[in-house]
Amino acid sequence: MAAYSKDISPVGWYVGSYLLRFIELDSSGNDDPEGKFLVWENTVIVRAGNLEEAYAKLVAIANSGTDSYKGGTEGVPVQWVFEGVTELLPIYEPLEDGAEIMWAEHEAVRLSELRQRAKSLSEIKEHLDGERT
Repeated sequence: MAAYSKDISPVGWYVGSYLLRFIELDSSGNDDPEGKFLVWENTVIVRAGNLEEAYAKLVAIANSGTDSYKGGTEGVPVQWVFEGVTELLPIYEPLEDGAEIMWAEHEAVRLSELRQRAKSLSEIKEHLDGERT
């Protein structure tokens, strides 16, 4: 088994997530640290030669969707604001069905709690339908 650097993808791909915050440009409190905002965390893959290049590409992708525009039926000036990168990991396997691209270690939990985290296909569909409404 080949030894891998934890920072470099041997297949040239990285998976990263970033946060975007939604604001109405004319609203007061857009920079209030205690304010509450709609937030999206997007996860994408990027091809890069190293972690630094992957980070720069991830930030560029995140910023590419932050132009202001007129939203809703009333044409309110709005904008998605890039708030930062939350995760960036090298992908160690070639991209194909079943390739592991992310993993996370969790603290020990009761078996009953663990089983509650697993979702059936119908629960996933229900969640997605709820997100679309």
